[in-house]
Amino acid sequence: MDVLASQLFTGLSIGSILLLIALGLSLTFGQMGVINMAHGEFIMAGSYTAFVVQQVISSAGVSLFVSLIVGFCVGGVMGVVLEATLLKRMYHRPLDTLLVTFGVGLILQQVARDIFGAPAVNVATPEFLRGNIEVLGVVLTKSRLFILILAIVCVAILAAALKYTSMGRRIRAVVQNRDLAEVSGISSRRTDITTFFIGSGLAGVAGVALTLIGSTSPTIGQSYIVDAFLVVIAGGLGQIRGAVIAAFALGVLHAVIEYSTTASIAKVLVFVAIIIFLQVRPQGLVSVKTRSLA
Repeated sequence: MDVLASQLFTGLSIGSILLLIALGLSLTFGQMGVINMAHGEFIMAGSYTAFVVQQVISSAGVSLFVSLIVGFCVGGVMGVVLEATLLKRMYHRPLDTLLVTFGVGLILQQVARDIFGAPAVNVATPEFLRGNIEVLGVVLTKSRLFILILAIVCVAILAAALKYTSMGRRIRAVVQNRDLAEVSGISSRRTDITTFFIGSGLAGVAGVALTLIGSTSPTIGQSYIVDAFLVVIAGGLGQIRGAVIAAFALGVLHAVIEYSTTASIAKVLVFVAIIIFLQVRPQGLVSVKTRSLA
């Protein structure tokens, strides 16, 4: 029983990391049809932001919370710059956005190598997040428990913003029907920029969170970007609820398979499971309801 609970927590932990990364992708991919391969480098920027902030603020605890805010802003600004300079000319051309953002990602990786060097760097974990904590007989890692709580908080804030604010209503309107939203007086251009800032900012937050469980290197984002896209596609484009379910389901499935096999086999089997699922339900777990007859 303890082993089952431990593996369940490991799965939720993996799912929470995927969810933090996939939240931003779900917004930008769902609304604008942009396949942003540079999203992984926004994660990297968040991780290096945590490293830089810690060089300025010696207290690891204060540094972590400052890094979450600064990392969100850094990721968001990078996303807006990318959208305003390149991607705004490529809406409805997803393959072009894939190629362009892949190239931008390579450039950003090289910039990181030039600034911080190729070797990985470490960010000190705050004292209160070191070690384990026992809950109902199950030993949990404090840092992974913090990331799980952080993911839940981010989902709650994003869901509330989309449901209760005028900005959120504009974003949902553009996701469901861009043309109808525009004739209703909504500036889709302004909404796109806002969405890209939020989505890319969440990648920065994910990058800061990743410094709690590993080293930071120029390629840190590439380790997660494919899995994050799988979460977005399996959950349904632009659907936060679907992304949450898909992220935790994939995380738990990966942890269960890995327990009896290896990490590589688990990754392959999870990928096969997603392919089979998409053959049955190509629109993903949650799809947008419209009045279209198609």
